[in-house]
Amino acid sequence: EVQVVESGGGLVQSGGSLRLSCATSGFTFDDYGIGWFRQAPGKEREGVSCIGRSNNSTYYTNSVKGRFTISRDNAKNTVYLQMNSLKPEDTAVYYCAAGQLIGAMVCVLYDYWGQGTQVTVSS
Repeated sequence: EVQVVESGGGLVQSGGSLRLSCATSGFTFDDYGIGWFRQAPGKEREGVSCIGRSNNSTYYTNSVKGRFTISRDNAKNTVYLQMNSLKPEDTAVYYCAAGQLIGAMVCVLYDYWGQGTQVTVSS
């Protein structure tokens, strides 16, 4: 059974930090890329970051570049999203998703999704 489980969300003040975790099981983790998405109330879901086969294969949407860092620990089948210098506009439910990698792709089509974790940044 495939499982994708996010954790680490919470309430933090503007300028603070959080680290989200995406723990997975049920598939060959090394062969899968992971993406982080978020959805704020009343807004469409947006892609935040994704990671390919290694920590050198990453993508960030412009609004989080320089503040967020995605990384993967293949020994733990887990991907992390370190979020620094958080802003109120980062408030959203954050989802991670897994999709099979093809070649050197960084972001892929995602088949397996978690239930999300709430991140709230107060001003």
